[in-house]
Amino acid sequence: MIIPYQHLEPDTLNRLLQDFVSRDGTDNGFDASEEQRMAKALSALQREQAFIVFDEESQQCQLLAKHELDPAYLKAYHDNNAD
Repeated sequence: MIIPYQHLEPDTLNRLLQDFVSRDGTDNGFDASEEQRMAKALSALQREQAFIVFDEESQQCQLLAKHELDPAYLKAYHDNNAD
């Protein structure tokens, strides 16, 4: 399930972004601070280039790039969240 980042409390979103950018395998080789990586991840969420996905089976959240999501899954998300 895609979780709209706007529905999260600011502190919760901040902790989620901090957790994501500090995980192994997320170092892109650039000398960016944790704050810069968090800002980049937040920007990707705001531009809908990334999404927070909750996996019900594992009970874990992930930050996934748009291209990693099934287009039908993304369409259903947009249909359900249309204003």
